[in-house]
Order: sequence, then structure tokens, then C-alpha cells
Amino acid sequence: MTDLVGADWTVPIVTGAGAVAVIGGPVGLSAGVVIALAAKRWLPRVRSPAARQAALEQDRLTRQLPLTAELLAACLGSCSSPAQAAAAVAMSVSPPMSDRLAGVAAELSLGAPPEVCWERLGAECPTLAPLARCLVRTSVSGSPPAAPLIGLAQTERAAVGRAAHARVRRAGVLATAPLGVCFLPAFVLIGVVPVVVGLTSLFSKRI
Repeated sequence: MTDLVGADWTVPIVTGAGAVAVIGGPVGLSAGVVIALAAKRWLPRVRSPAARQAALEQDRLTRQLPLTAELLAACLGSCSSPAQAAAAVAMSVSPPMSDRLAGVAAELSLGAPPEVCWERLGAECPTLAPLARCLVRTSVSGSPPAAPLIGLAQTERAAVGRAAHARVRRAGVLATAPLGVCFLPAFVLIGVVPVVVGLTSLFSKRI
């Protein structure tokens, strides 16, 4: 935990120290604190390789989920068994989804109850929890799974689109944030400091 906190504050502290060195004095110290907090708030956090790999895998699963739901709907709608459907879809999609479905197909082929297998999949991978809940409901009720799976695919595809737009907007903010951090010391030095100095001189004369 200490290493993570230290890694998160490294860039903001360096940025704030640079502002203090450029401006100097009490004003520079105040500006450095403000800039460091702004950098901590807006600049992306440094993550470990394992965390980046896990986040990448979850992102891929999210993008693969709509197609996976549609393929499962097609296979289960053609009277395939749950094991056959999971195996067929596992061969039709790329990792990491194929690895998850291959494991489920292996469990199903050994005679494990479908609702138990799907529930375990959702517990082990929260990204696939909506798919798991849908398949558990249809397995328990015995209702045709095609319509719920198609509805899930449409919902997840729309969510993926919204998430993509949000990432684009966030990328624009992150692209301009370093420029703001770079120009903020100059703005403080040129625009704020003269005003503060002038007001201080005016008040001192009146006193």
C-alpha cells in the first residue's frame, strides 16, 4: 500500500516542486501545493504491469460480451446442449473469452449443473456477471434463452459504445491537463503575483 501511494504522488510532487522552484517564495510554495493537488487529481495514476494486464483483460471481455451472448443465443436456440454451445462459442471467439467458455464447457461436459457453472463464471469474473445471471435464470426456469441473450447483447453493445465515447472525452481532458500544469506557473507568476504585490503595497501604504 505504501509503495502504491508513493507511486501515485511521485509525479504530482515533482510537478509541484518545479512550480516552487520557478516562482519561489511563499507564493511559489502555495502555487506548488495547488499544482501538485491538481496533478494528483487529473493526471493518470501509475499502475503496475499486473494491474494493467488485468484491466486490459477486463476491457477485452467487456467488448467481447455482446458477440458472445449472440453466439450463445444462436447455439442454444438450435437445440444444442449447454456444453456444446459453450464449446462452440469458445472456438469462435478469441481470448480471453474463449478461455473462460472453454472452462465452462469442460465442467458442463463432466455433468456439472449448468446453473452452477454459469454462477461460478459470474463470481470469478464480474465483467461476465450479466451473462451468467441471464443463463442461470433460463437454466433454472427452463425458458428459451435466445430472447434474453439477444436483449443482453443489445444492452451491452450500447454500454460499450457509451464507454468508448467517455474514453474519448477523458482522453481530451488528459491531453490538455499537462499543458495546463505547464502554463499554470507562468499564469501565477505573470497574472497573480503582480496583483498580490500591488495589493500588498497599497495596503501597506494605507497602514
